[in-house]
Amino acid sequence: MTHKADAPDAPDAQPTRDPQQTAELAGRTLYATDRASQALGMRITRMAPGEAHLTMTVRPDMVNGHHICHGGLIFALADSAFAFACNSYGDNTLAAGASIDFLAPGREGDVLTATARAVWRSGRSGIYESVVANQRNETIAIFRGRSQRIAGRFLD
Repeated sequence: MTHKADAPDAPDAQPTRDPQQTAELAGRTLYATDRASQALGMRITRMAPGEAHLTMTVRPDMVNGHHICHGGLIFALADSAFAFACNSYGDNTLAAGASIDFLAPGREGDVLTATARAVWRSGRSGIYESVVANQRNETIAIFRGRSQRIAGRFLD
């Protein structure tokens, strides 16, 4: 017996998406209400399953007393990329922990890119790495985040 939801012409059947389409839709959906990333001028430049690339230009109001980008803002960029990467499957996924190593300063006017990728996923847990680099492809920081999937999906 075919259930209504299984029938290809059922009016309320969910459209099928490939993993890339799901990742792109997840990025658009989350970014639409991510006021923090928006306020910091972050932009998604690429989404893929388990991967996200975000950019942020270091503005004058982002530098500290040493005239370099505040580490918390570099962390925020890496963390946002991590969040988009671990939610790229459409499941509700949150950070369970994170750390960062600062390797070089970001400077006013730099365009920083955080590239986050899944390193390991199993069950409800994952480990992701975000590498933050400037426009000269010099690594600024390396971030490692641990994710935990919670109940439900934010994409149907």
